[in-house]
Amino acid sequence: MREEEGFGVNPRWLPGRLEPNTSRRAISGKGAAGAGGRASLGARGEARARWEPPLYRAVQWQEPRSPSSLPFSRGRRPGAGQTGSRFSGAATVVEGASRGGGGRQASGRGPPRAFQSGGKRAKSGGWAGRQAGSRESRGAMGRCRRRLLLPGAPALALFLLLLPAWLLGSCAEKLGDGCGPMIIYQDSGTLASKNYPGTYPNYTTCERRIQVPQGKRLILKIGDLDIESQQCESNYLSIHSSTTVHGPYCGNVPVPEEIILDSNEATIHFESRSHVSGRGFLLSFASSDHPDLITCLERANHHVENEFSRYCPAGCRDIAGDISGNIVEGYRDTSLLCKSAIHAGVIADELGGQISVIKLKGTSQYQGILANGILSQDGSLSDKRIIFNSNGCNQSLNLEGRNASDGQITASSFWDETNDIGEVVPWSPVRAWLKVQGPSWAANQSNSRQWLEIDLGERRRITGIRTTGSTMLNFNYYVKTFIVNYKNNNSKWRTYKGILSNQEKVFKANSNHGDIVRNNFIPPIVARYVRIIPQSWNKRIALKVELIGCRINQVNSSLTHPLWQRPSQSTGVSVRKEDRTITEPIPSEEGSLGKKHLS
Repeated sequence: MREEEGFGVNPRWLPGRLEPNTSRRAISGKGAAGAGGRASLGARGEARARWEPPLYRAVQWQEPRSPSSLPFSRGRRPGAGQTGSRFSGAATVVEGASRGGGGRQASGRGPPRAFQSGGKRAKSGGWAGRQAGSRESRGAMGRCRRRLLLPGAPALALFLLLLPAWLLGSCAEKLGDGCGPMIIYQDSGTLASKNYPGTYPNYTTCERRIQVPQGKRLILKIGDLDIESQQCESNYLSIHSSTTVHGPYCGNVPVPEEIILDSNEATIHFESRSHVSGRGFLLSFASSDHPDLITCLERANHHVENEFSRYCPAGCRDIAGDISGNIVEGYRDTSLLCKSAIHAGVIADELGGQISVIKLKGTSQYQGILANGILSQDGSLSDKRIIFNSNGCNQSLNLEGRNASDGQITASSFWDETNDIGEVVPWSPVRAWLKVQGPSWAANQSNSRQWLEIDLGERRRITGIRTTGSTMLNFNYYVKTFIVNYKNNNSKWRTYKGILSNQEKVFKANSNHGDIVRNNFIPPIVARYVRIIPQSWNKRIALKVELIGCRINQVNSSLTHPLWQRPSQSTGVSVRKEDRTITEPIPSEEGSLGKKHLS
């Protein structure tokens, strides 16, 4: 039998079976009988009769390789167990001529060493020019490393019809899948490689264009770079502006502490081939309005000053890294700065912002809590701890020296429990105050129509809320998620919405009956009445609550995010000016860039 030309069939891939006394040479075309002689026609016919043709043949698509890199050019031949498809030109899918870079074929070879320092000008005939021209062709078959199963004769026609669409679809999935989520809000953001801080994918490309407002310069900081390549030949990160290429960066190539471009936009290009390990990259960016930009990975003990101010980019909440402590007692100085600030409610992850930090003497231990979607850890003794300077609007709005009354807090319903000795224990709304001992408020029925309403007596600036469950060991009841409605005198109820969206914001609450969870309102609510509406719960709706905030005229505006200092949007309700419900302020939908979350 003749060898299948160009396929290099490996018998281990064939689902067809072979009789035990039939050698592998019968498949490859060598004689089945005799050590070196040619098999007789009858023997070959017998072998062919006993061998069942394979239903599929396996082909390993390989990336195009230059002739000088092929093993045959060095006089090597495939060894035992190797297939011709790994070395044979007939079995290699060759990429078509790329549309850029002078029509050169994308060879995938790395940059010359002359380009391994930042700030080199891109030349049309050099590595940077070729990269720019060949990027569009990287999604072609040459970029795909796939094992195909080619059908036998019965299904060959159908397979050939479907093959082009399958290849194009597979390659399209590969192009650009090396990027992780990118968070952008107006003039700052964060970008990481896919799976960061896990290992980035093999054979992939990440390209993202980032931009800050016109008239500003773009500042970039690479917080982490772990790319498995010493000479940036196949795995690297580069940054391209209109006139300059920074990089490539990889392995032990020095990375500048800060990159300031002469324009307001750049393209981040990350490429990988085969590798074993490596986290990839994490970078932060902002406009030149924020020269004190830091990355999401900076910790308080990286700074020697006892008081300092820094700018956190948008998108640091989900970056891996521990924080210890809470806003009341402070945070261990080994905590990530920006993540701690989001936990404390000083900034919103969607926006980023300026933080003011004060270092104090450390404490013997730090208590961790869940706040704003981040779980801080318990921490041990440290020399220093940090607290955040805020606008001072973080006092408890409950009770305030007065006795709680049913008139201040009401509910849609409440549960009357009958205990073991036949006594009726009301889980009434007055028990919903966080500082009141005993069981919490619990709804008589558990459905999305239940609510707990608080009357603050007058308009207040409400910056946060603390919640817990039943607090009773034998009653594992708690609310998992909730939404918030609010209003003033004679106005209609409004639902609190996300910072940059028109969707109602669903707050993440408790995961057990006893721990206290805090959520901040950014922007704050200015209202008299607040209604908490549970959306999901465990067994039964049960809740204790505390509102956090201050009187309206008690805010230090110098420490308030500039976004909150703009006039609030109209409520759309015809009411007297003093009764208008305010959320201060919801960003305008006509913002220049807005927030983007790209996957």
